[in-house]
Amino acid sequence: MKNYYDVVIIGAGAAGLGAAHALKNSDLSCLLLEARNRIGGRAHTLMLPDDIAFDEGCGWLHAADKNSFVPVAENLGFEISKERPPWGDSNVGKADRDGFEAAMDAFYERLHNGAKTGADAPASHWLEPGNRWNAAIESAGTYINGCALSEVSTHDLDAYTATGKNWRIVKGYGALVSAYGSGCPVALETQVNVINHSDARIKIETTRGTLQAKAVIVTLPTNLIAEEGVRFVPPLPSKREAAANLPLGVANKVLLRLEGAEEFPADGYLNMPLTRVDKGAYHLRPFGKNCIEGYFGGGFARQLDVAGEGALSAQAIDEIVSVLGSDFRSRLKPLHESRWVSDLLARGSYSFAKAGHSKDRSRLAEPVDDRLFFAGEATSPHFFSTAHGARDTGERAAIEILKVLKTSAGIS
Repeated sequence: MKNYYDVVIIGAGAAGLGAAHALKNSDLSCLLLEARNRIGGRAHTLMLPDDIAFDEGCGWLHAADKNSFVPVAENLGFEISKERPPWGDSNVGKADRDGFEAAMDAFYERLHNGAKTGADAPASHWLEPGNRWNAAIESAGTYINGCALSEVSTHDLDAYTATGKNWRIVKGYGALVSAYGSGCPVALETQVNVINHSDARIKIETTRGTLQAKAVIVTLPTNLIAEEGVRFVPPLPSKREAAANLPLGVANKVLLRLEGAEEFPADGYLNMPLTRVDKGAYHLRPFGKNCIEGYFGGGFARQLDVAGEGALSAQAIDEIVSVLGSDFRSRLKPLHESRWVSDLLARGSYSFAKAGHSKDRSRLAEPVDDRLFFAGEATSPHFFSTAHGARDTGERAAIEILKVLKTSAGIS
């Protein structure tokens, strides 16, 4: 590291990399500071035996027709699978699937209409009392939001842009994000402790020494800002408050090897009883591999995460055996599980806005004194909780910096 840069970017996840790319052809010197020993942040692909790509974090190109990582993948030569997701197919009978889907559509219609009234109630307010599908709707909400519907803002949930197109990267979304960041100037294993913006030059105190910058882009997860994992001097109570109102929910995954998997079709889906909220959902043989990928969300995922290593796998095996029979226990072997709550550099998966606080996304995104800029999925107005939303906000912050510094004199 040098002692001084025009722009220092805190965090080499999708947002930080988006900012670095936007600054690449400018005359500004730039450096990414990353506490991990890798780039990508909450986008990370593990290559496991039998050529199985397991995305610990983001795994789907949501809103693929508007997703800025799609052209990135095409330019980098990453194969994209455009096959329809298996989420609507499962062991649940067609009548129940149709009933649930109709109830889910009606729930979102009520929520959308409610969002136009002005009052920002918890999303659970729009559940129809006594509806037999409420548990299934609430369970789906934990995967979508990382939290219970009673915690999330109606306005925020309504603001999310879903286009119905959800694609996959065959070799892993995290692998794509890592390739996207290849060549970006980054200092790994460099944890930022203090951002001192009291003087003309911003001082960034790290575990590898102190450096200075004209401007800083902060792309930290909201939990780290709210809990002062990095300290601002002078303090920024409004940023801390906004971040606290945009906490990270939990969405964890588990991967199990399945012996004799050929009896199941590729890309099938296995769901637990629709009357339960706390449960996993299972993708059978993704890309035809001999494995099962399980998803857990919300408070149940958090509970299993803090229970320790192996708890997610044990729960998944118990649930699958309860549906497919006791003979399957000997055919299932844990391969890997993600535990984002226990990851001290994330402390969760992706943000949701608490009821009454949807406007805190724009509040968190506002620059401070045209020197501190903020990016990350939590600052995206319509694509929060996604990698492409994070990437786009990094690009936005970099463009803001370019506008400010172009009008400033004495850029070194």
